[in-house]
Amino acid sequence: MDVLEISKLLDEELYSRQLYVLDSVAMQRIQGAKVLLSGLRGLGAEVAKNLVLMGVGSLTLHDPHPTCWSDLTAQFFLSERDLGKSRAEASQEPMSQLNGAVQVRVHTGAITEGLLLDFQVVVLTASELEEQLRVSNFCHQHGVCFVMADTRGLVGQLFCDFGEDFTVQDPTEAEPLMAAIQHISQGSPGVVTLREADVHYFQDGDLVTFSGIEGMVELNGCTQPIRVQEDGTLEIGDTTTFSHYLRGGAVTEVKKPKTVSHESLATALLQPRVVARSPKEVHRAHCLHQAFRALHEFQACTGQLPKPWHTGDAETVVRLAQALGPLQRIQEEPLDEALVRAVALCSTGDLSPMAAMLGAVAAQEVLKAISRKFMPLDQWLYFDALECLPEDGEPLPSPEDCAPRGCRYDGQIAVFGAGFQEKLSCQHYFLVGAGAIGCELLKGFALMGLGASDSGSITVADMDHIERSNLSRQFLFRPQDIGSPKAKVAAEAASRLNQGLRVTPLTHPLDHTTEHIYGDSFFSRVDGVAAALDSFQARRYVAARCTHYLKPLLEAGTQGTRGSAAVFMPHVTEPYRAPASAATSEDAPNPVCTVRFFPSTVEHTLEWAKNEFEGLFRLSAETINRHQQASTSLADMDGPQVLTLLQPVLGVLRVRPQTWQDCVAWARGHWQLCFHDSIIQLLRCFPPEKVLEDGTPFWSGRKQCPQPLEFDANQDMHLLYVLAAANLYGQMHGLPGSKDQTALRGLLKLLPLPSSQHLAPIFASDLELAQASTKFGPEQLKELHKALEDWNKGPPLRPLLFEKDNDNNFHVDFVVAAASLRAQTYGIPPASRAQSKRIVGQIIPAIATTTAAVAGLMGLELYKVVGRSTPLRAFRHSYLHLAENHFSRWVPCAPAIQTFRHLTWTCWDRLKVPAGKPERTLESLLAHLQEQHGLQVRMLLYGPAVLYSTRWPPDKQAQHLPLKVTELVQQVTGQVPEPRQQVLVLELSCEGEEEDTAFPPLHYEL
Repeated sequence: MDVLEISKLLDEELYSRQLYVLDSVAMQRIQGAKVLLSGLRGLGAEVAKNLVLMGVGSLTLHDPHPTCWSDLTAQFFLSERDLGKSRAEASQEPMSQLNGAVQVRVHTGAITEGLLLDFQVVVLTASELEEQLRVSNFCHQHGVCFVMADTRGLVGQLFCDFGEDFTVQDPTEAEPLMAAIQHISQGSPGVVTLREADVHYFQDGDLVTFSGIEGMVELNGCTQPIRVQEDGTLEIGDTTTFSHYLRGGAVTEVKKPKTVSHESLATALLQPRVVARSPKEVHRAHCLHQAFRALHEFQACTGQLPKPWHTGDAETVVRLAQALGPLQRIQEEPLDEALVRAVALCSTGDLSPMAAMLGAVAAQEVLKAISRKFMPLDQWLYFDALECLPEDGEPLPSPEDCAPRGCRYDGQIAVFGAGFQEKLSCQHYFLVGAGAIGCELLKGFALMGLGASDSGSITVADMDHIERSNLSRQFLFRPQDIGSPKAKVAAEAASRLNQGLRVTPLTHPLDHTTEHIYGDSFFSRVDGVAAALDSFQARRYVAARCTHYLKPLLEAGTQGTRGSAAVFMPHVTEPYRAPASAATSEDAPNPVCTVRFFPSTVEHTLEWAKNEFEGLFRLSAETINRHQQASTSLADMDGPQVLTLLQPVLGVLRVRPQTWQDCVAWARGHWQLCFHDSIIQLLRCFPPEKVLEDGTPFWSGRKQCPQPLEFDANQDMHLLYVLAAANLYGQMHGLPGSKDQTALRGLLKLLPLPSSQHLAPIFASDLELAQASTKFGPEQLKELHKALEDWNKGPPLRPLLFEKDNDNNFHVDFVVAAASLRAQTYGIPPASRAQSKRIVGQIIPAIATTTAAVAGLMGLELYKVVGRSTPLRAFRHSYLHLAENHFSRWVPCAPAIQTFRHLTWTCWDRLKVPAGKPERTLESLLAHLQEQHGLQVRMLLYGPAVLYSTRWPPDKQAQHLPLKVTELVQQVTGQVPEPRQQVLVLELSCEGEEEDTAFPPLHYEL
């Protein structure tokens, strides 16, 4: 069974974005897997949630312990009504509702050896060391993958043992390298010359396979290692006896499996291999490793964990850690006693953000074990956020303030105290986006109790509606919610998690058009903003609003197994800046001439295919409808553009289609135009042997000489194109279609070969396209009018809007087939269906694990933001790559300081001037700036409008100076300030400033 057939067995709509990260083979393995999870506190619930959302076949829960108050701090499947019930049994039903395809069972007995043999992966969370050793030893001996995870307050550990001989089939997330072939020599060794753009992709020893080669067909499907030469050519095996190479083809990397060897927990406990990026991180991880061992010793001796912020208990843990002695692999490494003490003081706590972060990573490791995709951890991971605690010299929480209250926040109070909990509950937060990250954040806010009091609130804004594909990663949505507003459903679901939560949903977009809604009055009630957005344009706008209103911003994003989280604190950190790669337009199109005539990349072919869809099935229908309904003359429209647009739609029919056969005839004719006739015409203008004035071949470098295709209904892409195009043409005309490929092949045999007489002309360059306007005369206009008369007799056409997420309407089929044929014509390696869908639909690959991890990281920064007095050194920006076990956190930069004479400021500062009563005039404002700040204003702006300039003639200045500032703004812009608007933001330049000086904005307070 090949990958295409396997993908058909999966629910591609539900797992569409997940399939871009975990391919169909990996998904099939996941959907057939059986996992045992023991421990259903917060961390266990996070692991379970991610596995169920990701579609693991069967999940068996084990946790006979009764639910207690502290469980509710991080366990979102439980509520107050579950107190006293078994955690596993109480979690089963709500967990099952997440994904009906996953079997969620409960095991109520002991974990026996016979039970363990029934699973591929066993996961232990919140378990005692004795049980960890017993279960892990058995799993290691019998080839069962073992994962152990635990969190203690602000510290977490994760351990993986996949056995001594575990093969990873696909070690990296990156797509296999693919390059277009320019030439292959006959010789020993054969030499493969690649296109200039693809040189330097490969490395010595890479394993590659060949496809699509014309001539030297012996290589197609052949797999062999390569040697890379200095000039970028590839040496392969002996090609002396092979056929002569003609054209085309692609060389594709074959990912090589890797084998890893893991030690058992008993061995790894004394000889830990830790994931760390520097010697300093290694030392810290080893100290945390000893701290966890000491906590196990303390719990074994006393029957409980250290009491919250109890210095005596903490010192006992430090002594136990010292008594353990040095680790076997560590030579004379001193124990960081202060670190161990900090771990012990808050170790009783159970925090939602910590559970989210570590539970996501643990779930990803389980998926690695099942799917054999991506390299597993080797073998210990330690993660801590102890920077959330007060620093030396600051008052520490007291044992009394951190003692249990018998409430759902007891696990959080044990770390931060009841006073801090009260602070959290009084916050007013604005969450922008209720998608994957937004749902996780809202879940976390509910568990943390953010805004969960009469004096607090959360507002969530999202204008989108729920789609089926959202369900595989957006925890708050269920199948019955499809089609409903995301913000509304997310708000209701979060309120069910915590009855005290006050959430207000808004469905208005947050952009320049809604500043009357999200304006001064709105932001004056907000304490902070969390952004869960999927475009840099939206992020930039929200960040600018936060900078304007001096509001803290928590921001995160994901792409596949990569994720980032950041915090931007007024006056403390630098403001948000989009990555350099996003500095240009995210949707910048390729040059028109390149896309139309000289494609060299698969992106070019896909852009062309998408443009084809728009022109054939949307723009043409809209143009014809406009001609019908308004009796618009084509002479009044853009002549050559209308001619170019409508002639392909009329195609070989010249009359309105009446039957399915008509639609097939049109589609076959358009295939002939695109992939045969137009290529021949292009080659007439630019023959293969054409040479430029300097002697350079015209068809060289990125310009690849195309070859016309001959239609063959037995080739899948040829048939798929006609099938999709005919169905779309029928949909546009309100005619029934067909999915019967066998019948279509028979019908195509009966149709006459299409004639080129009525097909649309092409123009080989932009210059010729411009010259075509002179050719649009009465004859062409008369011909078009005559052809369109038949369209006026029927109902209006139905313009088709491209839908990337619906695989049943032929939209994606058409684009995939068109792009693949276009690529074949130009010898470009085509993209797979999943790649094509992602590129054309601009889909960000997304999975539940990465989403949960970044939301957890944002939650940790929220603790610091609410603390208000937190210094810069405590904040963290974070980046993770779960596929490659890369985890990094760093202190953000401080805001840049600017100076001008005696003034010093950062981007967070403002020049505030009250309007006064009566309101001051422009002359008064300029005088105030001169007297108070020593600024002689040269130019004053309100947006792009100039309110004042020293370059104006004296009479114009004299007209403006006596006016009140609001009158001046209204006169210059025609805008009246909103009734609830609190400030006018003005920009100024001053005499004596340097070119790079950017004065702080002037806030004219109304």
